[in-house]
Amino acid sequence: MRTILLLALVLFGASGYAQTTINGNVVDQNGEPIPGANIVIVGKAIGTTTDFDGNFILQTSEEPPFQLSITSIGYTDGLENITSNNQTLRVVLSEAQTFLDEVVISASRTPERIFESPVTVERMGIETIKNTASADFYSGLENLKGVDVNTNSLTFKSVNTRGFATFANTRFMQLVDGMDNSTPALNFPIGNLVGMIETDVLSVELLPGAASALYGANAFNGILFMRSKSPFDYQGISVSVKQGVTSQEAAGTNSYTDVGVRAAHKFSDKFAIKWNFGYLDGTDWAATSTVDKFVPGRTRDALNYDGINVYGDEVSTDIKDVAVTLEGLGILPNGANALVPSVEVSRTGYNESDLTNYTARSIKSDWGLYYRPIEGNNLELSYVGKIGTGNTIYQGTNRYNIANFFQEQHKLELRNDNFFLRGYVVSDKAGDSYDMVFTGININRSWKDDNTWFGEYTGTFVQATLAGATEEQAHAAARAQAESGRYLPGTPEFQAAFDRVIRNPDLSRGSQFRDASKYYHSDANYNFGHLWDWAEVQIGGSYRQYSLNSFGTIYTDADGPIDYSEFGLYTQVQKKIEMANEKSLKLTASVRYDKNEFFDGFFSPRFSAGYSLNRDHNIRASIQTGFRNPTTQDLFIGLDAGRAILVGAAPDNLDRYQRTFEVSGGGQLLGQPSSIVQTGRAAYENSYSAESVIRLSETGNPAVLEIANPDVVQPEQVTSVEIGYRGKVKKLVIDFSAYYNSYSNFLAPENVIAPYYGTVGDGALSVAAISNGDFQTYQAYTNSDVDINSYGASLGLTAKVLGDFDLSGSYTYAKLDFDRVANPDFQVGFNTPEHQFKASFGNAELFKNFGFNVNYRFSDDYYWEATFGNGVVPEFHVVDAQINYTVPSIKSTFKIGGNNLLGDEYFTAFGTGFIGSMYYLSWTINN
Repeated sequence: MRTILLLALVLFGASGYAQTTINGNVVDQNGEPIPGANIVIVGKAIGTTTDFDGNFILQTSEEPPFQLSITSIGYTDGLENITSNNQTLRVVLSEAQTFLDEVVISASRTPERIFESPVTVERMGIETIKNTASADFYSGLENLKGVDVNTNSLTFKSVNTRGFATFANTRFMQLVDGMDNSTPALNFPIGNLVGMIETDVLSVELLPGAASALYGANAFNGILFMRSKSPFDYQGISVSVKQGVTSQEAAGTNSYTDVGVRAAHKFSDKFAIKWNFGYLDGTDWAATSTVDKFVPGRTRDALNYDGINVYGDEVSTDIKDVAVTLEGLGILPNGANALVPSVEVSRTGYNESDLTNYTARSIKSDWGLYYRPIEGNNLELSYVGKIGTGNTIYQGTNRYNIANFFQEQHKLELRNDNFFLRGYVVSDKAGDSYDMVFTGININRSWKDDNTWFGEYTGTFVQATLAGATEEQAHAAARAQAESGRYLPGTPEFQAAFDRVIRNPDLSRGSQFRDASKYYHSDANYNFGHLWDWAEVQIGGSYRQYSLNSFGTIYTDADGPIDYSEFGLYTQVQKKIEMANEKSLKLTASVRYDKNEFFDGFFSPRFSAGYSLNRDHNIRASIQTGFRNPTTQDLFIGLDAGRAILVGAAPDNLDRYQRTFEVSGGGQLLGQPSSIVQTGRAAYENSYSAESVIRLSETGNPAVLEIANPDVVQPEQVTSVEIGYRGKVKKLVIDFSAYYNSYSNFLAPENVIAPYYGTVGDGALSVAAISNGDFQTYQAYTNSDVDINSYGASLGLTAKVLGDFDLSGSYTYAKLDFDRVANPDFQVGFNTPEHQFKASFGNAELFKNFGFNVNYRFSDDYYWEATFGNGVVPEFHVVDAQINYTVPSIKSTFKIGGNNLLGDEYFTAFGTGFIGSMYYLSWTINN
């Protein structure tokens, strides 16, 4: 920090003396000020921006005459001649024709009109963000065409496009100023929990579909780009304060607060700094479903019950087996097991609401130092630091309370218009996070271990039966006895057990989630377009080094961090051919080579063509490929999730994971030892499919057993073909796209059963192991050879109606092409509605300083498949609205808004809390 401050002072002292001063005011055609307009000397990287009143002062050593370029998103460009010192300007900018004139960067890694983008691009600019009816800009992504946002928590929303959505969405990439903000431990971003401050957002661009040719692994289903405001262009202090309430039937009405502060200052044309701070606090959407996960009609008083949001009841056993064991030990009289039916009985669980306080919180800050060493040149050296902490709910294999999670990022970057070179590190700490499922399980076990509980249950059942009780009465008496003394929520005993469990990372006794992983990333790009005219050529590459450190709680890293790396190289050639009558053809070809140290290298090509009939009509087509490397969890996880042990498929991970298992009395009678050590290799080299073991239990026929022995995981690939059209017909703007995706090496976990003894397929000893209950269920990470394809289309329409009102609507169709009849046991996890419709109606200037906006979203019902559970997500209709009023005299905008105004609670994924309503009042100053 001392070095950074010293550098800042030196750079500040080195700033030059300004000789020419230009004063001005920038307004729209109605005379209203345009804040944040960019004023730049033509041909130089020297400029400033307008304040909230549209005023600016530009001081420069440049001597007149020269020209100023005045630009602002949503307005036509202005050009002014400067002929003397102390000149005063009044600049009038007219509204731009349509959004087709907006400039995007993400599609080709170079600035271009969205009209000419070779692929589909969705965009949110400053004005769109200001006018969104959503509570924040990140939630506003829900209103973009073709975008799915799944709500896991008030502070964790997962963005996805074109199918295969999960909360652990490793198919979608999220970049903030070029920096990946996925968490090292989980391999995906936790929404905007530790992301951007709204007052610092310049633009948001979203590319649906495969983008690996330029952006590498995980840019598979899409990529989200968030760009922040430069302190050279946007100066001053901006503040946003949002206060409101959330309303949910399960959680009631609770306070909601969201505060953002941005401070930026340009000391000179060479040096500028900025700082951001954000704070959000609220109560999460409570998940309270007591519906049985596997048999929806089963009630809570059933013998074997597993509630969706009830934890601890996952532990069950066949009491017939318990009776046999107790009889063999002499605890029950001979023949007692004949009185006990062969039925599964589960322990009594705890509601999720007993295991969390549903605090939703985000505290984040970032800062940056920016230095432009050469006057008149936009070469820039910058350092950016980001830290964030917060509380959220994450749903993966189980549901996790992510408490006091911490993530930090540090980036150094050198760039100008033609190249960038950046390096950054991302690290996280799990804080006080814990697994809520294992919390329920181990509170039960800390009070009474499983053997004791099931022993008391079975013994009481036998005694009650001998006393003449009916089977139903005997079960009731058995549970009452086994439950005697149980820790009840709200009691000191329960709280003490809860505190012990969530602080213990050993999942046999605790539930703490520990991690301090990180990754180092560097990437570079050079655009040769300024050196020749025949074509624009770019080359670039990236390198990433992972360092996993979960202390043995998630990964097989009990003996120290696991390090591995991957790299990629790419090139792109883009040529625009001008024709007569405003026609043009834009051709783009890209190819990327990637290599992970565990897999063979491979190429990802992309080719696109865009044909412009004139300024208002463009047709595009592309064929591109995407890939995603297996994640850190796919490779190195070693986690007992309760119903299965998750074992990653990295070559050395098969032996890194090992565990000792007790062999049953039946197994010992077959000559087996009392315990065996099994490694993760058993899942991949000596296993039956879990489905065939279920069929064995149903039929008793060993012939139905199927050998699994899944292959170790390889990278997944997709080939995507897309066509599209962008155009304007009078006042109507049209944006249409259609795609077809074909997947190979589809990554899909597979549940397998590994017997403690025998070799699968032997027809004897391994079958006996299964029959004796001497086996372990594993989740293996592998690739499927099942044919999986998907296709879809999106249509967006935007128009000015009734004078100056903005009306837009979009329809998205998505379809999975998969033969489920031929593959009944395969869970593909498409998790996407077939039909979606979104609409928006508003006016940013209904009358002077007053605007409004209304958004509507419809989602068709769809089936959700994930490791936590499967179920139907019903269709839903959501209306959001806001009105805003600007008070120029105090540089403020006030907004009153509401989300889900219809009040119909809904959910977007199986197992999460219902999403209620939110109402808020915001005050934004100088933004």
